[in-house]
This record gives sequence, C-alpha cells and structure tokens, in this order.
Amino acid sequence: MTWRFGKGRFRKGQRSGNAASTAARNRLLPEGRVAGPMPWVIAIMMFLTVLTAAAGLGLFQASRALGQDLSGRVTIQLIEADAATRREGVARLVQSLRRLPGVTDVQPVPEETLAEQLRPWLGADMTAIDVPIPALIDVQLSQADGDTLATLRRAVATAAPKARVEPHAAFLAPLSGLMTSMAWLATALVLLMALATGAVVVLAARGAHDSHRGTIDVLHLMGATDVQIARLFQRRIALDALFGGLLGFTSAAAIILIIGQRLGATGSDMLQSISLPAPAWLLLAALPLAGVALAMLTARMTVISALTRQL
Repeated sequence: MTWRFGKGRFRKGQRSGNAASTAARNRLLPEGRVAGPMPWVIAIMMFLTVLTAAAGLGLFQASRALGQDLSGRVTIQLIEADAATRREGVARLVQSLRRLPGVTDVQPVPEETLAEQLRPWLGADMTAIDVPIPALIDVQLSQADGDTLATLRRAVATAAPKARVEPHAAFLAPLSGLMTSMAWLATALVLLMALATGAVVVLAARGAHDSHRGTIDVLHLMGATDVQIARLFQRRIALDALFGGLLGFTSAAAIILIIGQRLGATGSDMLQSISLPAPAWLLLAALPLAGVALAMLTARMTVISALTRQL
C-alpha cells in the first residue's frame, strides 16, 4: 500500500512515531520499581522524615495538653510535724479556699496516697507516724492570673501562715518551653530532609538524562518536545518515589506504634501525653504523597533545564 497524500503520510508517520516513542519510553529508564539506589534512598529519607514529624507532632500535643491541664492548678503545701495540728490546718484551708471567687475545686490529698507514692524511696515499712508527711491540697482555678493568685496567697496566709502556694504552671513552664523548642526543631529537620530528598531526585534525574542522551536525540528527531521527554523521567521517578515513600512510611509507622505502647506501659501521665491524635496520623500519611509530588516536580524541572541547556 502506498501513501500518496500528505495527510496519509502524516498519519503513517505519526503512528510509527508513537510506536517508537513507546519503545523508547520503555528503554529510557531502568526497568523495575527498585532499579538503582534511588528508591532505597527515598525509603530511608521517608522513614526518618515520618519519625521526626511524629516526634514533633507528639511534642506539640504534649506541650498543649500540659498547658491546658496545669494552667489553673495550684498545690498548697502545709508543713507541720504534729498530725492533729496539720489536720486542723488543712480543714481551715479547705473551708477558706472554697469560699474564694475563682476557685472551682479544692481537694485535699489523702495521707495514704502520699505515703504510697513515697514508699519506693523511703521503704516499705514507712508509716505516716514514722515520717511526718506535709499535707497537700490541690486547687483548681478558673483563671490563673496575677490577681487571682494574689487573693489566694492572702487567704492561705490568713488560714495557715506556714502553708506555701506553688502554682504548677510556674515550675512546669521551662518543661513546656523545652517541649515546644524540640517540636520546632523537629519541624526544621523535616524541612531539611525534604530538601535532601529533592537533591537526591535532582542527582538521579541528571544521571538518567546523561545516560540516555542517544534515546533523547531519537525522540527529538521524531518530534517529541522537551515537556514530553520530561514526562518520561517524571513517570519513572514518581514510581520509584512512591515505592520508597510507602516502604519508609510503613516501617516508621510500625516503630511509632511500638514506641507508643512502651510509653503507655510506663504509667507516667506526662509521657502518656506524648500521643498522636487522628489528624496527626492523617498528616503523617500525607507525607509519602507529598514526597511523590516533590519528586515529580523536581524531576520535571531538572530534566527540562538539562534539555534546554543541551539545545
């Protein structure tokens, strides 16, 4: 069969060009999703990124929970050697504090509870008679501002001059600040690892471009544009990034769940507050997708830039 008309010749050339483009696309980058070191490098980077992001989100959550739980809490400590006098002072304090405006709850801590908490350090045979234990009263304020605390201190000084007022927020503020600083540090590390992942993709795209210059020249002769050629690299690198991202995320999620179980087994309220709510897990699950998008965009820009310089 002969093609006499220009339109027919164009269609025949277009079909053969499409077939050649498909064959060239299959040869352009290494076959297989785990070809070369790039998927494994991305898996390692994603593993570290997810762990760091989870640490940052957990610390933000712990700092927020710590501030909400302790912002209005105050402990009153009454040091008195005589048990009867100590109990009378606690009764006066409780009665006086419950009448104060801004005080929402007043709960004396039982002596048995204090003795149980001190027994690991002072011995199993310790009793409240052997070792005088200061009386503690937990007070919850609706608002822990300066005026409310000043009113509380005056009332405590009147009812029991030997008692001391200790706002929880005052001595836990440095810990909350440390958690927040570490969380921001984790955020900065996530951004640095994203830059490192982009650099890995740039190197991989440049290496693939240099290794397939002959195929690229053939595609140019068949009429392929720089954007079409860049899509070939973009597709191959996107598959590698998806494989590495899912592998890294799965491994990191398993480690996070194990660490969460260990924290829960400690029995510490402060350590148990380092948790990941459902929105945090959704954000972590979006990291592999963000990694694929970053790899595709970086590969596209790198290849188009290299093709422009080549021409």
